[in-house]
Formats: sequence, C-alpha cells, structure tokens
Amino acid sequence: MKPVIIGIAGGSGSGKSTVTKQLMNLIDPEKTLILRQDNYYKDQSDLPYDERIKTNYDHPFAFDNELLVQHIMELKDNKIIEVPEYDFTVHNRKKETTTIVPKEIILVEGILIFADENIRNLCDIKIFVDTDSDVRVLRRIKRDIRDRGRSLESVIEQYLETVRPAHLQFVEPSKSYADVIVPEGGHNRVAIDLLETKINSIIEKNKKE
Repeated sequence: MKPVIIGIAGGSGSGKSTVTKQLMNLIDPEKTLILRQDNYYKDQSDLPYDERIKTNYDHPFAFDNELLVQHIMELKDNKIIEVPEYDFTVHNRKKETTTIVPKEIILVEGILIFADENIRNLCDIKIFVDTDSDVRVLRRIKRDIRDRGRSLESVIEQYLETVRPAHLQFVEPSKSYADVIVPEGGHNRVAIDLLETKINSIIEKNKKE
C-alpha cells in the first residue's frame, strides 16, 4: 500500500500544528508520521552568528526543500530517513538528527509547502489553515518568547519586517493550491471531522490498489 501524503499549510500561528495533531489522533497515531518544514531550514554553519540572525525564516529561500522532497520520496519507497533538527536560539541546525521510519500516512506541515511545486505534487490532499492575522501574530508572540528565547520587541520587529511581507507575498497566494481551506484552525470541528472522513476514504482506496 502506498502512503497517503497530506500537506498542511498556513501562516505562522494559524494553527497548523493543532490541526496536524488532531488529524494524527483521529486517523491513527500508530500509522501516522509528521514531517515539519521547520526542521528543514538550511544549515548555516558557514555563517557567523551575527549573520545568521539576519535570516528571513519566512522566505522560500530559507528552506532546504530539496532535502524535504528527497525525504518524502524515500519514505514513499519505504526507506528510513534522518530528519534534521533546528535550534532557533542559535539560528542553525543541531548536530543531532531524528530517525523516522515509514508509515501509512505522512503529514507534511509548513508555512510554505504549497509555494513549492515539487512538494505540492507529492500531496494527495492539500489543506490550508486560514486564521485572522491578529490571532496569528498574538500566537507567534507567545510561542517565540516561550520557546525560542525572543524578546517582545524582537518578535514585533521581525513580524513587521519579514513575517507579514512574506505572508502576503508567498503564503497567502499559495492558498489557491489548497484542496480544502480550514477557517480558524483546530477550533473548526466540523472541518476536522470532514477531513477525517475524506482521508479515511483515500486510505481505503489505496488499500485496494
């Protein structure tokens, strides 16, 4: 049986991770794995810290999408992969990687996965989580201060200088490629239930092929 690949995109703070976790739990956690585009930020070991902090993490060029596509293809071929880990406090990849074994359902999550044609073409279902900008920025502020060691001032500055412009230029237009748009993320229970039904129907279809 070939794996079902589900892409979940949306702006920073839109609720992608919540939707991803809900779908994983509803379908079958034992048969599902998650690939996060955040893990595939490019290695910046060749740059000093003062240069690394200038990275625009909301621009497509920040991602090693070639490696992400390679890993999705390898999982489809039933191969084990080593997923990079990224440390946002030092703006670089960690030396450690995470071993991922193939499973029946692959959830690929990231702000810009639909902006890349190669990733889009690998997805059986493309889901875009659509949440108001004021909610997204508040969630981002809480996350970056709590998890990434940022100050309130630095988060606001980054949002105005890179996050918002990149969202309008790259993320929002990529919504047009989605098969399903989920307003208000994980709080939209009706949409989550409908997605569960659709995904299960694709799984059953693949079993018969």
